Amino acid sequence: MLTTWSVRSRLTLITAVTALAGCLAAAVVITLLVQAVLREYTAGQAVATSRRVALSVESSAPGALKPLPLSEEVDLIQVADERGQVRQASARLLGKPLLVDLSAGQDEGRLRTTVCTTQVPGEHCLIAVAHRAKVAGGYWMVYAYAPVVPWYIHPLYPLMTGLVILLLTGVATMGAWFTVRRALAPVASIKDELAEITATDLGRRVPPSRHDDEISDLAETVNQTLDRLEAAVEQQRRFASDASHDLRSPITAMRAQVEEALLHPEDTDWTHTSKALLSSLDRLQAIVTDLLTLTRLDAGAPGAKEPVDLGALVGEELNRRPARKAIVRSLERDVVVTGDRLRLVRLLANLLDNAERHAESTIEVSVYDNGFEAVLEVLDDGAGIASDQREIVFRRFTRLDAARNRDAGGTGLGLPIAREIANAHGGVLKIVDSDSGARFVLHLPLRNSYHG
Repeated sequence: MLTTWSVRSRLTLITAVTALAGCLAAAVVITLLVQAVLREYTAGQAVATSRRVALSVESSAPGALKPLPLSEEVDLIQVADERGQVRQASARLLGKPLLVDLSAGQDEGRLRTTVCTTQVPGEHCLIAVAHRAKVAGGYWMVYAYAPVVPWYIHPLYPLMTGLVILLLTGVATMGAWFTVRRALAPVASIKDELAEITATDLGRRVPPSRHDDEISDLAETVNQTLDRLEAAVEQQRRFASDASHDLRSPITAMRAQVEEALLHPEDTDWTHTSKALLSSLDRLQAIVTDLLTLTRLDAGAPGAKEPVDLGALVGEELNRRPARKAIVRSLERDVVVTGDRLRLVRLLANLLDNAERHAESTIEVSVYDNGFEAVLEVLDDGAGIASDQREIVFRRFTRLDAARNRDAGGTGLGLPIAREIANAHGGVLKIVDSDSGARFVLHLPLRNSYHG
């Protein structure tokens, strides 16, 4: 459960950090909005107070000013005459000098600013609003001051905000923990099932998810992988069984020949026995060589990537081989492919060996450019291969009954090796219909279109 726990912990941590960041961002935005609203509200109160006091000052004679109202929501008020002397003030500003000297605009008769002062105990920065009041042909100024709302709004606000953030983050974290745990439960089930599957029990499959989601896709992919693995293991088992059988045959033959010669040494034709042993050794060596070739191909051992004139290569190989059957050639030149020359020679040799074993008298070999690919065809005039067996012959150690009757020396690996070489070159080797015999057709990318 270590891996599942680790994933669960990481996802939960990510959710917690995301929730915390989201809550902090929301708290900052909300705080800014609340602060802006409160500041506007406070400024509005100061404006209303300043206007009402200005009207009261205008209705009173300079010598008989009424006391400032005590019922105003803003309790920091100053009234200054045209010379800037304080003529009236609220209780908290009695005896204090003018906190700010503003001259109201000619159009609105009202100004607003922010002033920071040490004259008012308990207050630092204030919103100052000034209104003109017409008194005896002149203009006096009525100032109303309201405290600036601090960034923390209120001493209890950060504490309450922090508690709410922690509560929401905790709820989100717990929800994520249980959600992830439930979501990963099928993964744990898949892991446990895979842990119990061994090489001898590849028929088991992981349980599918009840929902059509990513976990279901994972289970399906794992089961498809197990299908391919089971098929590969089964193929390897058949391959090992067939290989051991084909290797055992020449070894058994050699052992029988040697034992018979030792039982009757005086009657043994040692020359004949030696030739028989050499024949068995040749077959044994051919099988081992083919097995090593397949091993290298299966391992993906890289081959050379050089320009090869396929027509010239086939012509050289046909000239080199001893003529066992009549060969009709149709070889175009300058059909250039990219590949490993030695491997392509091996592919051709395997096709020719197969054709010679099954041809009655004639083999046709063609190389041409069809405009898109390089094509090599090997056609024999033998009995041919049934359409339902054309893929079977490319299986390892597969030899049809007709092939076994005609040739006991084949390894059953020639055609599989040829196809593997074709695949390694980005090509395709297959058997196609023909009027008579078996027609093997190899398609290879031309050099100017090769991307291997």
